[in-house]
Amino acid sequence: MTLPVLHAPVRDVTDDEITSYRTNGWAVLPGLVAADFVADLRERALIRLGAREGPFRNSFVDQAFGQDRDIAKHDEAYAALALSRRLGRNVVRLLVGVDQVRLQVTNLLIKEPAGSAQGGDGHGATVFHQDFPWMPMDRSAMLTVWLALADVPADMGALRFYNGSHLHGTLGRSFTREGDDALSQQPWLEGLEMSPPLDLKAGDATVHSSLVIHGAPANQRDLPRLSFTATYFDAEALYTGSRYGQTDPLDLEVNKPFDHPMFPVVPTS
Repeated sequence: MTLPVLHAPVRDVTDDEITSYRTNGWAVLPGLVAADFVADLRERALIRLGAREGPFRNSFVDQAFGQDRDIAKHDEAYAALALSRRLGRNVVRLLVGVDQVRLQVTNLLIKEPAGSAQGGDGHGATVFHQDFPWMPMDRSAMLTVWLALADVPADMGALRFYNGSHLHGTLGRSFTREGDDALSQQPWLEGLEMSPPLDLKAGDATVHSSLVIHGAPANQRDLPRLSFTATYFDAEALYTGSRYGQTDPLDLEVNKPFDHPMFPVVPTS
């Protein structure tokens, strides 16, 4: 991936936002990306989604939302944001003990209305889960930036989080069996405080740890929920060799860093 030529207008995270992230495992970042830039991202997203041949329905994940993976490899504006120096600095500041990060994956996400989706019955709820149990990295210093490309009121399927759940380690995989999620595997999680419903404006973002338990209700509005995600991990992380669709074809060396064009180090200065 080449460095982008566009400039993505991203603001700095605040000390209070960093404290909230480290305490709860997630934080809301109002107005993280400038509205004009996000409006352009939204138009690009609608063009790509309009060109797809059919709905996303291949797995348990796809029952909850559709994914256009690696969007930053296909679109310079999304690359400009994902590889933004300021966004890279923000991620390093949010994580603990990390000097540099690599970009793991970017996604254009769509959660279709629950009752009226193209070619199907719509997307359902996103079950509560952790991201890290799937990953082939030897450390969990990893987070995802989730950016609203249009207004996302709570009943459109904005994310919810179990506060402090990131402090309890790796709790197992979800999206593997019908009706199975983090709460069915770990019922005690319901004793933790859940984040409040979030009404997000275009350009607002949430950021969440790879260990925090999170999910989302079904989209009860008439329009699709549109968002962009970028996931980052410690640049010093080592490859464990665990089976994972993204890394299996890359011939990475076990117990070595992810020195591969698929995982560029994000500039921070």
